[in-house]
Amino acid sequence: MVNTKREIERVEALDSLHRDVYKSNMAPYWAIDASSDHDEDQQVMDKRKAIPFSWNYENAIKPLLYRSAELIKMENSERRSLVLVNPGLAPSRATVTTLYMAYRLNDPTEIMPPHRHSPNAIRLGLTGNQNFTGVEGENIVFGPGDLVLTPHDTWHNHGNEGAEPAINLSVLDLPLAEALNSLHFEHDYTEEEEGVIVSKRMQSERFCTNYSEQIYGQGGFLPRFVSHQRGTGNASPMYVYRWEQMLELLDRYKDWEGDPFEGILIEYVDPLRGRPIYNTMTFFAQMLRPGEQTLPMKQNASILLAPLEGSGYSMIDGERFDWAPFDTVAVPGGHWCEHVNGSQTDRAILFVASDEPTLKTLGFYSKFGKTGSGEIVRLDR
Repeated sequence: MVNTKREIERVEALDSLHRDVYKSNMAPYWAIDASSDHDEDQQVMDKRKAIPFSWNYENAIKPLLYRSAELIKMENSERRSLVLVNPGLAPSRATVTTLYMAYRLNDPTEIMPPHRHSPNAIRLGLTGNQNFTGVEGENIVFGPGDLVLTPHDTWHNHGNEGAEPAINLSVLDLPLAEALNSLHFEHDYTEEEEGVIVSKRMQSERFCTNYSEQIYGQGGFLPRFVSHQRGTGNASPMYVYRWEQMLELLDRYKDWEGDPFEGILIEYVDPLRGRPIYNTMTFFAQMLRPGEQTLPMKQNASILLAPLEGSGYSMIDGERFDWAPFDTVAVPGGHWCEHVNGSQTDRAILFVASDEPTLKTLGFYSKFGKTGSGEIVRLDR
């Protein structure tokens, strides 16, 4: 009876302690019993986690893009994008923990005014051959598969110079910038003309057409007669990566053995330093040959898959996610994932975004594979 009374008093005292702790804007970090609810390590982990998820382009994204284009015009808003929100992170506008993906439709001959922001961004052409992005005085017209950079704090504007609507997708490290309290946007673009500062809705062109390709388009050779300190100098100075060149590379490697866990994987890199184009995120083209299936792989980097060619599916912790061109699949870090090309005759090509550079810079990155016999091997060493 004494023990029971003492235990009741102890529980009541613990309840009172916990109430006072939370009331004081603190949290307990201790175990009071052996149940999973009071596991000491779980207590410090964020309960909101990105989950594996997919968005269908043809039946969901595309119809909503066209509906938004009918209702949202430049006179109302300088932006018209659909952000992919991971259900595990909602209402935060994040597709995985550190990355944000959005789709955008630009009406014919529609050019938005310049702006800049602290997050790094890329834009990938999906439809239309005359997508437009002006970056720090380099006017870039791009089409399907072309990758355009807008590094942090570079003035840029987006649009469409063609006579038909154009759709592209963008990836930003915005959730990471927000978590680090470094998120900001600017819209008051000005230039000096005859000694006077004037506001402008278009940047003056300061570089010749196809400047990025002319200066940086030949791997292994670097012109020394121009400055490579573009923007803030913290990203690749090559602002456009053409899909035609990537396709040539993929075709060149189509008969190579490839990697059993990732197939044929080619990374977009900074031509000056041979490292990822940004310090926070990196991008790949991943080819799966006809009928190819990768072995399961798990890494703590989060990735976003956007198929550009072919169809198939990914198995993420045993759950199947089918994909076709322009869909998006979110694979948060910490999940086993394998990819399957559903065709026995045609290749599949995926565009891949990853926060791997952030984890590597901080010394947190890890990557594992599961062999055909079920053995788990470390891949990042």
